Amino acid sequence: MENIKEVYDFYEAGAEIGRLENGLGKVEFYRTKEIISNYLGTREKLVVYDIGGGIGIYSKWLSEKGHNVSLMELSPNAVKYANKMQDEGFKYEAITADARNIPKSDESADVILLMGPLYHLQEEKDRKQVLKECFRVLKNDGLIFAAGISKFSSTTWSLSVFGNDNEFFSDDVYFNMLKEELNSGKHNRPEKYPFIISQAFFTTVKNMEKEVKDCGFKLVKSHSVEGCSWICPNISEKWEDMKSREKILDIIHKTEFEESLIGISPHFLTVARKTYI
Repeated sequence: MENIKEVYDFYEAGAEIGRLENGLGKVEFYRTKEIISNYLGTREKLVVYDIGGGIGIYSKWLSEKGHNVSLMELSPNAVKYANKMQDEGFKYEAITADARNIPKSDESADVILLMGPLYHLQEEKDRKQVLKECFRVLKNDGLIFAAGISKFSSTTWSLSVFGNDNEFFSDDVYFNMLKEELNSGKHNRPEKYPFIISQAFFTTVKNMEKEVKDCGFKLVKSHSVEGCSWICPNISEKWEDMKSREKILDIIHKTEFEESLIGISPHFLTVARKTYI
């Protein structure tokens, strides 16, 4: 099994706290909820496993919508934070667990959120172990939402700010990191840049869809999350202006399935179903 100590330490240090409340994180959070809501509709009391659920942002949201949610997260500190976030009347289970060994019984969940594990496991066998575990615990006809990070995300971002008081792209250390991401999808954080995301696997929608199907799932659809909205300067400020947000969302909605553009979105969400033939 792949060593993920760097990932463990990254989230133990509180990497997720506030991430979805600032900058492009606001768009990611809104859009992810929008996509999930479109599939779940008005159904209530679904059994939801939020695997790799961090500090419980999505668990809290789904429990408030009346679902029976269990959060499973590698980092004990993140689990402690998730438990502190719980409101009276909207409780969810929060436990430490490795996504490669889900401590739940067969066919016990209606919905699985897999919002982080697949983009932190660099080896295909480990990612497929996670997906096979999800297949095991998901009920027949249940849905999985699997998040991926585009393999082009670091490169496009660093180019977009190149020369604007940012010279990462000129640094051979950073540039070699980008080349490895583009060649293999493996993101290995240089010691010189301790503030960027830890060890990860960046991928394409086609590769994500293949791995999901290889593990028995029937593909439903892949959605770009932020789309090309991140190009907008001062995205956080524009997002707070309702008229600007409406226009940004209109563009995201019009392009979220456009194959030629989906790779430019920092995140994408692959939706699949467990269906016995």
